[in-house]
Amino acid sequence: MSERSVVHAWRDVLAKHAVTSCALERELSEHHQLGMSEFEVLERMVEGGQDKYRVQEVADAVHLSQSACSRLIARLEKAGLVCRGMCEADRRGVFVLITDEGRARHAAALATHRAVLESVFAPRPQPAGI
Repeated sequence: MSERSVVHAWRDVLAKHAVTSCALERELSEHHQLGMSEFEVLERMVEGGQDKYRVQEVADAVHLSQSACSRLIARLEKAGLVCRGMCEADRRGVFVLITDEGRARHAAALATHRAVLESVFAPRPQPAGI
């Protein structure tokens, strides 16, 4: 692959990411009062099937620094979507648990999230003759 092709592919990835991120932020915020990263945290917690997660596990899953993830979790906690608890085995450890309200908000936002992804990534039919 030529350098020019690699750069072009990279720019395509950046453009697709920007379009998708903006659409997700707009739709999730407008309809569900969630940001894209907030939804992603709830999504990972629901999909993981565990009762509780360490903050670092959540941060790794959503590609955020631990400090950025802690701030995001604080917003989710303030909204009643998650709660924090201390690790009994390691008093320095903090667990994050999704609440029933968090599960409900995730479930309500799921169709919106998937519709945005579908609109961005679904193959579009080509006009006849092209």
